[in-house]
Amino acid sequence: MKLPKMPSFRLDNKRALIVGSSSGIGIGCATALADAGASVVLAARRKDLLDDLKNSLEAKGHNAETIKLDISEVEDVKKTIDSQECFDILVNSSGLARHTPAVDTNEQDFDSVIDVNLKGAYFLTKEIANKLIQNKRIGSLINISSQMAYVGGIERAVYCASKHAVEGFTKSMAIEFGPHGIRVNTICPTFISTPLTAPTFDDPKKIKWIESKIKLGRVGEVEDIMGAVVYLASDASSLVTGSSLMIDGGWTIG
Repeated sequence: MKLPKMPSFRLDNKRALIVGSSSGIGIGCATALADAGASVVLAARRKDLLDDLKNSLEAKGHNAETIKLDISEVEDVKKTIDSQECFDILVNSSGLARHTPAVDTNEQDFDSVIDVNLKGAYFLTKEIANKLIQNKRIGSLINISSQMAYVGGIERAVYCASKHAVEGFTKSMAIEFGPHGIRVNTICPTFISTPLTAPTFDDPKKIKWIESKIKLGRVGEVEDIMGAVVYLASDASSLVTGSSLMIDGGWTIG
């Protein structure tokens, strides 16, 4: 009997851009991809934090570069991607949250969240894909979305709106880019213990709400995302596109 061959989770000779890699989930994604063999390019607004991560990765024998990038600046994103070699993998972990009751939402907070979570993610993904298409290269493009793309949440109307929209453009881009061998997916975590979620975890009422929703009885850790991002970046998921990988402890099942 001829046995099937296990697809590889290795990312050797792949070049990966990890945006938002100065903290939290982004650091975890960068570490996971580097451990799997990818050469990683770290991008965020704060280059000092990127340099710390770069040094730590290089100390483990990994290849790492840094670039300063604010994805809310669409023209800067285009110039940066145009100046770089093709990326085989994109992981966008940039995110912004301004949590208030919906009736208290102001226009400035709304625009700030949408500029990063939706507009920035959209044009970043589009520019990476465009360069791959021009160079006749295949790739895997991953946006870190949220379980909030599928449910509502307390004081999260704007955040939920931005993440629902990410799921929408992911599906449409997957249809358009599929013939070029470019896959587009999202990872949808529950609450992960990071600096972004710290204010929520400081609120006893919100912690009680969160724990009542997560069926596995705990909030997420950065390590919970690392295996998922390697899977979606690798050939192990070569037939997966337009999909959302839920890492929510069962929150969205009801």
